[in-house]
Amino acid sequence: MCMSQGFNMNNDQEFILSPSLLSSDFSCLERELLDLEKAGVSWVHWDVMDGSFVPNITFGPPIIAKCRGKCRLFFDVHLMIKKPDRYLEEFARAGADLICVHVEACTHLERTLSEISRLGVKSAAALNPHTPLEIIEYVLPQLDMVLIMSVNPGFGGQRFLSFSLEKIRKLKDMITSRGLDTLIQVDGGVTLENTRELVQCGAQVLVSGSAFFAEPPYEQRLKAFMQAAGEGMKAAQAPDRAVSSNANSR
Repeated sequence: MCMSQGFNMNNDQEFILSPSLLSSDFSCLERELLDLEKAGVSWVHWDVMDGSFVPNITFGPPIIAKCRGKCRLFFDVHLMIKKPDRYLEEFARAGADLICVHVEACTHLERTLSEISRLGVKSAAALNPHTPLEIIEYVLPQLDMVLIMSVNPGFGGQRFLSFSLEKIRKLKDMITSRGLDTLIQVDGGVTLENTRELVQCGAQVLVSGSAFFAEPPYEQRLKAFMQAAGEGMKAAQAPDRAVSSNANSR
């Protein structure tokens, strides 16, 4: 098994783009992964859908396991499935570096997160657009990352929900006020045009599907996202600079 690049990012350190394979060419996943790695991408996002929790079906542990030995990318595995506890060990064995479960799909969220950690995998919780942040208040110290869904999950290419910006800001305040280093990830409608504002609001890991894969070469596209993110980080350090309102473009 090929080892991944690891999870070594501090809360206020850098920016990570995690391209969503949902928008890649499924007929040649190995080539896609190698091209992403060659372009300088460090993370890749696996959208696992069961056709029940969300109205779509994608891939499961066997495909992830086959791809694990092909690259050193960090496998960011997002489970959009009901009763995810049934499959945690399978996804860990398949090579997931991080497993993200939806709070709406977990009856006992703390137990689920503890099991993910026991399996030696980084833990994350995802919140659908309508789900309030208060639901993760007591488990926040257990989380390596929180995923803010800025579209309703199930399909790629959706329009960004602008109220997600305030949710990101509030989550950033929650994390900072408690002295935690939990990462904030945003998934849904992420484009080059709204990356600056998302990062300025507090996002550190962005998932981009169609807006990334539709604009090759990947190396140049990654550089463009990194540049926009750098501008967002600079803007976040200048509190007197107003946040622009371009986050729901496209």
